[in-house]
Amino acid sequence: MNRPLSKDKSVALLRYLQAAAYPMQYDAGKHRLTLSDASGNEQAFFRLPLGLTYLGDGQVAEEPDLHYVILLIQSGNCALGYFENGNCVKHKVFRSYMVRKKQGKSQIKYLKTKGKSRAGSRVRLGETVEFFENINERLQAYFEEHEVHRIALSCSKTLLPYLFNAKVRTPFTKSDPRLYKIPRHIHTPIYEVLLDAQRFLMKGELIYEEAQEHAVNALLAEIEDSFDEADQDDK
Repeated sequence: MNRPLSKDKSVALLRYLQAAAYPMQYDAGKHRLTLSDASGNEQAFFRLPLGLTYLGDGQVAEEPDLHYVILLIQSGNCALGYFENGNCVKHKVFRSYMVRKKQGKSQIKYLKTKGKSRAGSRVRLGETVEFFENINERLQAYFEEHEVHRIALSCSKTLLPYLFNAKVRTPFTKSDPRLYKIPRHIHTPIYEVLLDAQRFLMKGELIYEEAQEHAVNALLAEIEDSFDEADQDDK
């Protein structure tokens, strides 16, 4: 089960967990915390908003001036954008003839099972090469013009070698610490899907099994009460 949280509520939840000395372990690659019980059994996962930096021991720092790139790639479709503080400054959508229409299978996957192919397939392979070169040219332009703090990526393992081994190189490596895999299924990448991914990344998310729902509801009720108390203090 999944429960989205605003950035403010994510910060409030972290403060509550810290005050309660709740057992948790941070996974930098997934930008999330594993929440455990006193016996060390995993209870839930807490994905942090992209705009928060985890400092350790339940503490986070907000990044008031966050610059990031979101890159969404599927066979023949790509949407990428450069964002500053939640605003899309630049974006581009690429499309390419990479899919065998009758089978609905990308030419890359077809070659893995069928070997060498005919003229139409060579055209698709040529389109594939150009597709990734165009993506990397646009990425290079973004990185030359702007400072980039994070790189959010959605791309299948099959396509990753074509991204990182293209003749035009990516302005980052596979081991770049800024790189973050988007933990969500992405629909065919278009501009609206890019913006939807951005909204998802700027929120936190609690991920848990149905058996933990009662405990999660109780935890979030504590956070809601703290928000209500803060509102009363402001009046």
